[in-house]
Amino acid sequence: MVWDERQAAMLAEMGIRVWQSPAAAASPVIDAKAEVPASPVAVAPPASAVPRAAAPARGARPGEVEAMDWPTLRAAVAGCTACGLCRGRTNTVFGVGHAQAHWMVVGEAPGEQEDRQGEPFVGKAGQLLDHMLQALGLTRQAEGEGLQPAQQVYIANVLKCRPPMNRNPQPEEVAQCEPYLARQVALLRPRLILAMGRFAVQSLLQTGEPIGRLRGRVHQYHGVPAIVTYHPAYLLRNPADKAKAWDDLCLAREVMRNASP
Repeated sequence: MVWDERQAAMLAEMGIRVWQSPAAAASPVIDAKAEVPASPVAVAPPASAVPRAAAPARGARPGEVEAMDWPTLRAAVAGCTACGLCRGRTNTVFGVGHAQAHWMVVGEAPGEQEDRQGEPFVGKAGQLLDHMLQALGLTRQAEGEGLQPAQQVYIANVLKCRPPMNRNPQPEEVAQCEPYLARQVALLRPRLILAMGRFAVQSLLQTGEPIGRLRGRVHQYHGVPAIVTYHPAYLLRNPADKAKAWDDLCLAREVMRNASP
């Protein structure tokens, strides 16, 4: 089959090479309806690939974190490049809830959904946490008609960026993020902290003991009572321990009831 130049050009754009015999290639094809040979169709050069945005370069953590207000602290977390986690994040996960909530929940690190949405405890683990809080009459909503600070929860993580493939946090990463969490606690001034998961517990309490040995007691974090319990993601994998987690929540509620106003 003999292709005219226009057809050959269209096929070339599709990446199809057209073979022609030497005789056909030597004889130009004339359009029968025109008095002059058909003009060849120019083939546009391929578009250059769009370069990916460069990953943030690692730098120092902002100074004077202990003096920051809420907006400054949030901006500092959003722009932080103090550890290698900044290179793989989609969003930092600062925290969510009312800035005067009496309860504070501290988790471990963002997962895939948290990294996408920029909010802690979403997905199935977040749904379970919401159900646990609702059983105590609590909510993570920052605003709501008739809501009182005693009914509200502020939720944050030890790490503000997602570790790749949801691996365990590394000590250096925890150390870089700890000042941000400490400032969140100082600004919020909660009446109780509920530490959920091994890395949250060990970071807040500065201990290597497992959760099983720390449950059932009232601990202290910078003068704030802290109750230890399992992470909702762990409870989804180990539903038999949900009863233990409920005992922990009941202990937290009892501590709050006995706390001075």
